[in-house]
Amino acid sequence: MSMKKNFPIILLVVLIIFPLVFRNPYHHHLMILVLVWAIIGSDWNLLAGFTGQVSFGEAVFFGTGAYTAGLLSLHLGVSAWWGMIFGGIAAMVIALPFGWICFRLRGAYFALATLALNEIMRHVATNWETLTGGMRGIQIMQTFVSKLPYYYIALTLAAVAVLCIQLIMKSRLGYYFLSIREDQDAAESLGIDTHFYKMVSLNIAAFLSGTAGALYMNYMGVIDPETVFSLHDISIMAILVGIVGGVGTVYGPVVGAFVMVGVHELFRTGFFGFFDWVARATEYDVLVLVADYVTHAHVLGFGVLVVLVILFLPNGIVGDKENIVRWLFPFRKKGGAD
Repeated sequence: MSMKKNFPIILLVVLIIFPLVFRNPYHHHLMILVLVWAIIGSDWNLLAGFTGQVSFGEAVFFGTGAYTAGLLSLHLGVSAWWGMIFGGIAAMVIALPFGWICFRLRGAYFALATLALNEIMRHVATNWETLTGGMRGIQIMQTFVSKLPYYYIALTLAAVAVLCIQLIMKSRLGYYFLSIREDQDAAESLGIDTHFYKMVSLNIAAFLSGTAGALYMNYMGVIDPETVFSLHDISIMAILVGIVGGVGTVYGPVVGAFVMVGVHELFRTGFFGFFDWVARATEYDVLVLVADYVTHAHVLGFGVLVVLVILFLPNGIVGDKENIVRWLFPFRKKGGAD
């Protein structure tokens, strides 16, 4: 039990010393992406996994935060780092009226409403060229040359997001969220204002996601509507991070972020250059073509991974960790130390 309780602290210590041991900027970049996705996945999990409101609109709040940071720099000459605060607030400004109206819908209807909002925001950012730059997007000067500051900022934000969600789920607010997820009618019969608490869940998720979007803007230095308001690259990816890691678990999205970024990079690099090396070594044109297809097949990899998770780990990696331990150590005694 002590190992389980100390695992978050051990993981945090490992992440703190990681860039000091592995000094390659490429590794730092991957870990920054992991941490950003851990935040986004955790936000989606709070709304969908704990409160039971499945959403396809995570890109709305992420993109709003990113554009808030970019617009502060582009039009007001204010540091984009202020977007770390105002990006989250701007995301809540979007979430508040949307939730007030659409939380009267349930199930698939609410999910479809979030999908529509995602497309509306993408088209607004694309067509309002005088404000957003349209398809050209927004470009700013990055503050730091080294990736280390971005890494530790992302780590701090991810740790705060996960800790906040953990504390929320241990509070009375968390019990209200769970009651809404399990049976909204029963929760209402007990006097719980389900509409209000769904709004609370949405706005917490929107704030954290908007902050992550602002961090992304500062780190990448360039955004456009197709990137930050992307349905498949942001909204769907957030859902996959939650499903793979474990919906309704605090640390599931963190694990899911590691897995999904790893799978994406595995395919993007052609299994870290293996297919390209084989193609060049054999000089077969067919293998060169295969290597090219593999580098663009990360969506296929995601699909296969999700199918396997649904079949064998329906509760995700964290949710079914006991089954994983049993498969890895079939002769382990039940009474053994954890």
